[in-house]
Amino acid sequence: MQFTPDQITILVLLAGVFVLLVWGRWRYDIVAFGALIVAVLLNVVPAGKAFEGFGHPATVIIALVLVVSHGLAASGAVELLARHITNAGRSISTHIAVMASVGGLLSSIMNNVGALALLMPVDIEAARKAKRSPGLTLMPLSFATLLGGLVTLIGTPPNIIISTFRERTVDAPFQMFDFAPVGIVLAVVGIAFIALVGWRLIPTPSDDSSASLSTFKLDDYIAELTVNQDSSIVGMPLLDLEKACQDGDLTLLNVIRGKNRLPSASGWIQIQDGDVLLVETAAEALDKFVSEHKLSYVEADHQREKIEGTGLELVEAVVRPGARIEGRTSANLSLVDNYGIWLIGIQRNGRRIASRVRRTPLSAGDVLLLLGPQQRIHAFLDAMGLLPLAERGLEVNASGKAALATGIFATAIAASSVGWVDLSVALALVSTLYVLTSIVPIKQLYDTIEWPVVILIGSLIPIGLALETSGATNVLASGLVNAARDLPPWAILTIIMALTMALSDVLNNTATALVAAPIAVDVARSLEVNPDPFLMAVAVSASCAFLTPIGHKNNTLIMGPGGYRFGDYWRLGLPLEIIILAVGVPMILLVWPL
Repeated sequence: MQFTPDQITILVLLAGVFVLLVWGRWRYDIVAFGALIVAVLLNVVPAGKAFEGFGHPATVIIALVLVVSHGLAASGAVELLARHITNAGRSISTHIAVMASVGGLLSSIMNNVGALALLMPVDIEAARKAKRSPGLTLMPLSFATLLGGLVTLIGTPPNIIISTFRERTVDAPFQMFDFAPVGIVLAVVGIAFIALVGWRLIPTPSDDSSASLSTFKLDDYIAELTVNQDSSIVGMPLLDLEKACQDGDLTLLNVIRGKNRLPSASGWIQIQDGDVLLVETAAEALDKFVSEHKLSYVEADHQREKIEGTGLELVEAVVRPGARIEGRTSANLSLVDNYGIWLIGIQRNGRRIASRVRRTPLSAGDVLLLLGPQQRIHAFLDAMGLLPLAERGLEVNASGKAALATGIFATAIAASSVGWVDLSVALALVSTLYVLTSIVPIKQLYDTIEWPVVILIGSLIPIGLALETSGATNVLASGLVNAARDLPPWAILTIIMALTMALSDVLNNTATALVAAPIAVDVARSLEVNPDPFLMAVAVSASCAFLTPIGHKNNTLIMGPGGYRFGDYWRLGLPLEIIILAVGVPMILLVWPL
């Protein structure tokens, strides 16, 4: 293979992008945007076309899908459905089959991260009621939402990218349900395997992991101490008590007098006999402090009830990939001063972090135990991009709009499917109506869009185009065809599908689709066959990232709550990917002949 200087430049640049994305030191949108700027400076992407990707139909449609997904969730339609399908008395296989089917259905019409975010608290609650580990069911649920995205055009970003790429190369995009014949079969077969056999391959979580019945053991992090009559802190001002706690390696969260919390701003208030101190610390420091100041423990079994009775609420939440809080510490965010929220504990990869949690940088997939005022803490979760691990209930105002939201969405999709209106226009209309009917409050509109994904797509589209126009994809495709010249086209299709799937296991699936699509089309042209099956193979395989927790955000989200380790995913993921290949290739060739 002979490469020109421009081809070498763009390939080296892409290789650098891949290395940085796998390394994970910087967020993927920063890497992609930086690569775009470098490509412009190196003149492989013309300056006049540098930002065309941000107005590309794929970028616009993906942003609109995120708004619509939020509207369906906020209306209460999905949560109403979820509440009616859970039954703690079912067997694990039946429970997985039901939850996975619902997850697959939802992710076919909305963003699959949103579908998982809605169903994960339901699944965890069902596991607690059934007295089994949620680690046995969260991975099947995550994988099912990825499979459901294969069914429709809007189910997953790779489908949208492949559709718009086909419009540019074959003059006609894939339509809303063109993915359904292959996607439905793969989703049904995949979910059946997961429910009947696959879940048994998941390692049983250890007893000390977060996959046990209660994500956090409350007494490991906070304690309530009763002030006795002979205690040395009786009569001590609140300000002095805070200093004494700091000296003893404790954090004073609150002082409860009767059923009221003492205002933290009133440092002059003196501690009285019978006051209850709410503190956070490690067990070894706590025993020394209790003995030194002659305090008594409040029974741990009643801690949560007592705390919530004071107007405070304990919430367990998982850090979403790309959340505002990711990579930062409680200390540098000044959670207590700025938000009135205490970070009580962190669990990572199923293990409790024993060091001082306020100095620990937070990672995607971490499970946090937070304490804060009931009227403020859930707004804090939304602002920071945290996913609560317990059902929050329906807002009265929103739940009545479930039918309206569903009706608007279904009508728009039907209109788009029969060709009355373009899909992007239909989704824009849905988004507008959601705002006008307050299903999506206008102040939340831009918060519903996952801007890092938009930046990633808008940045990589010009780079992908440069890869194609420079002729690099043609050279790579010719090299692949020459290397496999003795193989039939269906075998080469299988190789492309397997390579794309492997790439998606370590890269963002959107980036994988943007790079693999032009290569797949050039391979089809070199073989002088129909490019549609090759494009469909890329769409399917780019969305099937089952081997690692970094291949897809859904896999990252379940890592902490499920108590999984990095090496646990392949046990279920590898046989599932083999099944997708074995079933997917014949189905693609049946629906989209060469």
